[in-house]
Amino acid sequence: MPDALDALPDGVVVAGSDGRVQRTNVVARRMLGWTDDPAGRPLEDVLRLSDHDGGTWVACNTPYAGLTIRTGVPEQEWLLPDGSEVLVTARLHREGHGPVETVAVSLRAGRGRARLDRERSDLVATVAHELRSPLTGVRGFVHALLNRWDKLNDEQKKLMLTTVASDADRLSRLIAELLDVARIDTGRLQVHPRPCDLAMLTERVVASVQHATSRRVSLDAPRRPQVMADPDKVTQVLTNLVENAVRHGEGDVEVSVTLDPVDPGYASVRVTDEGRGIPLELRRTVFTKFWTASSGGGSGLGLYIVNGLVRAHGGTVTIEDRPGGGAAVTVTWPVHTA
Repeated sequence: MPDALDALPDGVVVAGSDGRVQRTNVVARRMLGWTDDPAGRPLEDVLRLSDHDGGTWVACNTPYAGLTIRTGVPEQEWLLPDGSEVLVTARLHREGHGPVETVAVSLRAGRGRARLDRERSDLVATVAHELRSPLTGVRGFVHALLNRWDKLNDEQKKLMLTTVASDADRLSRLIAELLDVARIDTGRLQVHPRPCDLAMLTERVVASVQHATSRRVSLDAPRRPQVMADPDKVTQVLTNLVENAVRHGEGDVEVSVTLDPVDPGYASVRVTDEGRGIPLELRRTVFTKFWTASSGGGSGLGLYIVNGLVRAHGGTVTIEDRPGGGAAVTVTWPVHTA
């Protein structure tokens, strides 16, 4: 039976009260560059960790010194002998307030932290890019109105104010998207389901999108299923899907509301377009944060939010090919039962 320490995904180094290493696992030896078992060696020699100034982990943290109430060393970033980053934390075991009897050090590869840092950088870059365009328009038109109010006629003023209002709405939507992403990521998303008419909500979304585009958006709702869902979230999901079909697809956009043919306990809304469709290899990627199509722009958060909102209701989101070409996105919602 393999050693329990060797089964762990992180590196582990355990030293005794004399400051000498008692046990290490395979991951720790590989990280620290040991080809043999370093048991019996001083902890400072085994932990081949350094900071950017050349300091060592043991010298900087002095695990055997300090206050007697000290029980651990918080997570820190250190460099391995090969120069890669590793996250190091330690637990100090002692009897009561006596001297340290055991030091257990954990080493975790820094790839997860690096990925998180990249995601944060992507978020900052995306938000900055999305905010810059509408803010530039708002600022330009406001300055023009302030400096040339007396020289502008009513039509020009109305056009500028309409543009400012549109850009302000765009900013509000982006802020709402960012808040939704934060709630989904942290598990704090709140939904307030109640019986609602799925066909009626879909009709409103189709009418709203049709008003803002010259493309034909049609609705087919032969049945009017009652679903148990948060109507605001349903509207948000459907608006996002229909607008995506208009923005990234081609030809007519068709929206249908039916009972799910596989499970009648769910009602489905299917949104199709006549564009190039979504390749099979990208259908999982589209639901990740910051994914955007090659054209059309956008924050790249819409489908991530759609997936989170639908799953919070116990529904599903699927992407298929539309017969004759184009994409077909179907979302399901639980049917309300008395």
